[in-house]
Amino acid sequence: MAPKSKEKPKAAAAPSQPPPPIEDLFTSLNRHIQRSEFTQAVKVANQVLSVAPGDEDAIRCKVVALMKADKIEDALSAIQSAQKVSFDFSFYKAYCLYRQNKLDEALKLLEKQDKTQPRMLLESQILYRLGKMDACVDICRNLQKAKIDSLEINLVAGLVSAGKASEVQGTLDTIKIKATSSFELAYNIACSLIEGNKLKDAEQLLLTARRIGQETLTEENLADEDIENELAPIAVQLAYVHQLLGQTQEAVGAYTDIINRNMADEPSLAAAVNNLIAVKGPKDISDSLRKLDRLKEKDSQKFELAHAIDLKLSPKQKETLYSNRVLLLLHANKMDQARELVSVLPEMFPDSVMPVLLQAAVLVRENKAGKAEEMLGQFAEAFPEKSKIILLARAQVAAAAGHPQIAAESLAKVPDIQHMPATVATLVTLKERAGDIMDNQLSVIMREAASFKLRHGKEEEAAHLYEELVKGHGDIEALVGLITTVARVNVEKAEAYEKQLKPLPGLKGVDVDALEKTSGAKPVDGASRGGIADAQEDGKIKEKPKKKRKRKPRYPKGFDPANPGPPPDPERWLPKRERSSYRPKRKDKRAAQVRGSQGAVVRDKSESSASATNSSTSNPKSNQATSSKGASQNAEPSRPQSKSSRKKSRK
Repeated sequence: MAPKSKEKPKAAAAPSQPPPPIEDLFTSLNRHIQRSEFTQAVKVANQVLSVAPGDEDAIRCKVVALMKADKIEDALSAIQSAQKVSFDFSFYKAYCLYRQNKLDEALKLLEKQDKTQPRMLLESQILYRLGKMDACVDICRNLQKAKIDSLEINLVAGLVSAGKASEVQGTLDTIKIKATSSFELAYNIACSLIEGNKLKDAEQLLLTARRIGQETLTEENLADEDIENELAPIAVQLAYVHQLLGQTQEAVGAYTDIINRNMADEPSLAAAVNNLIAVKGPKDISDSLRKLDRLKEKDSQKFELAHAIDLKLSPKQKETLYSNRVLLLLHANKMDQARELVSVLPEMFPDSVMPVLLQAAVLVRENKAGKAEEMLGQFAEAFPEKSKIILLARAQVAAAAGHPQIAAESLAKVPDIQHMPATVATLVTLKERAGDIMDNQLSVIMREAASFKLRHGKEEEAAHLYEELVKGHGDIEALVGLITTVARVNVEKAEAYEKQLKPLPGLKGVDVDALEKTSGAKPVDGASRGGIADAQEDGKIKEKPKKKRKRKPRYPKGFDPANPGPPPDPERWLPKRERSSYRPKRKDKRAAQVRGSQGAVVRDKSESSASATNSSTSNPKSNQATSSKGASQNAEPSRPQSKSSRKKSRK
């Protein structure tokens, strides 16, 4: 037998080294945190806790380092293990729940906390994620006096998401901050410009934001890939602006490039996929479905957004993605998948009407329009504040399914669109299709529509409406309108309709043909009064006598009726020869006496007049001046004669 080998003696265990002093550990912990080396900071914090279990500072440093390292579950475990510590970790726990998208639980924890600045900031972030934009904006406004860095970025984002993009510029003027102070602020303001349809301005500001972002992130020594991920939202928004401007090819190219790069920024990737699907529409549905599949959980058989994407998207963005998925499935005729996805949407988005509309769309595609109408009607009755779009959808479904009465009833229940011309025209058409032509409201609508068309020169369309009213209602007012309208186009037809008019009382014995041949009626006091009295008796019409309005006498300017002075001459308008004060001039008897030298011959009257005529024709210059003066005065009786005309008359 071979001899047994002797066992080697075991080496003595090396003595354990004593841990470094706790002061050195905290110095090392602080150094790692300052360098953002959070994994190393966690290890050092554990060393501190091994020496001093329950140290509050070490636990706090460990929890914060774990949160900074995106190890949220480990941070919650560390908080749970520190139950015996007197320090309140509720705020840290609320932040961890916020990171896990457990928003309602996080908000409940914050309600018990004092309203400190960190607590209010976290609450505003939670409210923003919940879609409660008004409350988020209110908190940000309350924090403005605190002068918190980058608060204006959150404030502008909240205003845009709350539909208050018009208030952005006023807010910036109040806090006195330029739009280009940071690339994040410039991006958010560009979003407000898009909401205001100022697309060109938004495009320029987005380009500026991209330039500022590249400069800022390069100075921070970020890698090119990280810079590209940080600026991905700007790239998607630029593509969206090009899409709105009608530059479809550029937008499609930008979206495709972002998707192919497979950027780490999940919200930008999801937005690019959704917008590309919207641009393409029902074209290439299978490719669109494959692109949407890139956003779901890899191990899930159903369509469910990946956890990282679900955490960073707003409820409205997630709802849009799921809705587009359903529409693509309907276009692809994949009814089972569409029905399955639609069934879970009401629970995911309880405050939205979109799940109900999508359920109705699935039912219509399955040829169950009646069931869709019933479902939409029940929802409108249960939620009247959300009923407008539901009733409009119900009207559209009913009209397409050949149920005009249900469509008309649905439209009539939407009060704020009843005055619109499109609504009136649609209601008229639906009532006609339903055979409800005896409706009093319909007759009023048709009469007003005919009058409107007649005013705009559409006689044939107006005549058609009047004719429908006459046939269906026997409306006398419509018959008069029909005769007046048809007379412009077809006199014979107008005369045929005229026979349906009843004769007016008091005009039975009037011969119209003889009346037209007369030169006109002569006023006869007795006859006219008698005729009017007869007409009043036949028609039983009593008219009140018109009262003559007394007018105050108008006096000349400066006249005082209290002191009128002497009365005016009653004969002032008579010619001078007809006035009582007129005295003719006496003839000079001495004119016939002979004067001058002896042998002079006395001329008679006719000779003197002839000589006067000859003398007047011999001086044309004087005659011309006199006639010109008279023409001037006759032409402008109310204007004074100018200096030039007076000089001319003197010549």
